[in-house]
Amino acid sequence: MHGLTPDGQLLNDITVEIFAVNGRFLRTGDAVSGKVGLTSARWQVMGLLTNGPAPVAHLARERGLRRQAVQQTVGRLEAEGMVEVGPNPRDRRAPLVQLTARGKQALEDLDPIERRWIEGLAEPFSHEDLDATLRVLRALRGQLDEQLRAAGEDGGTA
Repeated sequence: MHGLTPDGQLLNDITVEIFAVNGRFLRTGDAVSGKVGLTSARWQVMGLLTNGPAPVAHLARERGLRRQAVQQTVGRLEAEGMVEVGPNPRDRRAPLVQLTARGKQALEDLDPIERRWIEGLAEPFSHEDLDATLRVLRALRGQLDEQLRAAGEDGGTA
């Protein structure tokens, strides 16, 4: 991209790296989660359900994904007995997705594998670098969420 300010060019370079890192996270996440029969997509959805049941739209918004993609993942997880879908007392149109005992066990089995993977990735970085990265990414997420709201979208339900 031409004509950017130095900060704009730096953010452009960061964006390119985020896309590249995301792809690699998904591929290595597939290998890590595959050890317990999951994929990165299924792991992402199931991980959000550790805080309790949630509607598909909420899961999609949290991950910045399209509702249809999350619905398909939930359907696969339900067919495998990892989640169950039930009524939502607050909104009959938005059923709640929750982990089953089998889903909870899969995440429990994955936990030590994930811990080793994450600790290995974190090892070469200082705490300060990781903290600064997290702050910047959260701020960028907030700006992007605001842009989506201003455009009439809510970050994952389209």
